Amino acid sequence: MDVTIYEVAQRAGVSIATVSRTLRGTGPVASKTREKVLKAVEELNFTPSRLGVSLAEGRHAANGIVFPNLAGPYYTQVLLGYEEVASELGRSVVILSTKGRTNVRDAVKDLAGRVDGMLVFGHTAPDDLVRELTAAGTPLVFISREPLPGADTLRSENTASAQLLAAHLQEHGHERFAFLGAPMTVGDDVDERWQGVRSVLGAAIEAVPTEEYTVECGHAAALKLMRGRNRPQAVVCSDDEVALGALLAAEELGLSVPGDIAVTGWDDIMAARHARPALTTIRQPMREMGALAARALDELITGARSTQNHLTLTTELVIRASCGNHPQEEPR
Repeated sequence: MDVTIYEVAQRAGVSIATVSRTLRGTGPVASKTREKVLKAVEELNFTPSRLGVSLAEGRHAANGIVFPNLAGPYYTQVLLGYEEVASELGRSVVILSTKGRTNVRDAVKDLAGRVDGMLVFGHTAPDDLVRELTAAGTPLVFISREPLPGADTLRSENTASAQLLAAHLQEHGHERFAFLGAPMTVGDDVDERWQGVRSVLGAAIEAVPTEEYTVECGHAAALKLMRGRNRPQAVVCSDDEVALGALLAAEELGLSVPGDIAVTGWDDIMAARHARPALTTIRQPMREMGALAARALDELITGARSTQNHLTLTTELVIRASCGNHPQEEPR
């Protein structure tokens, strides 16, 4: 039978928490005490399990992720990056999707009580609950949200990339534009993208809402937009799924892309590269973001770091055929 951390503690004459601190190096342990623990470990040939150490420290060995929606390649890529690192760190992942829930606050609060820390997307959790959790010392990492006290934040750069994209479209001679995206929350990623293109294009661009960031919602909104009397010459989409929906709408209406209308996206999901025409977009490091979030949350949980970090990851304009350029990919 495998030796447990409790047996090591008994042999060394210390608490299991002291054994855990000694083995992980996460807290002060007197040199003589450390020697006793290490001697007991050697005598018993003890190999610590991550679960046992977590239990000794009063933790769950699990992280929570709060998604607004589980559908779509963006969330899939972030989750893959997160889960790969979490697995390396010996942590399981508990996922909560808030889509369709009537009481998000209670669901998020319940999850917080069952995990050691949480990754939260944007403004998915109510602000009053976020303040409550940070005040209680719950380790939190946010993706796609403006910096806030008491938590780590990670996001991709949006404004400058959106400005670069808008300027590129202007270079093609377009004069009427539309920004196709779901209702925006001040400070979130899509709002920053909108603010970026508007700062360049001014009154020449209008915001057109979609219900969600999906192919279906992009298709429905683009159909209505493209049938209008003053059809835009270029459509800047909030993400690639919405843009793929816009490409389908143009095809349905017999419009040529980019001959009759240019279409751009955001994210650079796999489908964007294989669309016809291939989609001009902004590439953001989705999988890397998930991996960084997992490491950041682990640092906060274990106490390896007590200060908050606010990171912004670099994005890249990728020019393809959907805006009138040569079909070959051309990063800028």
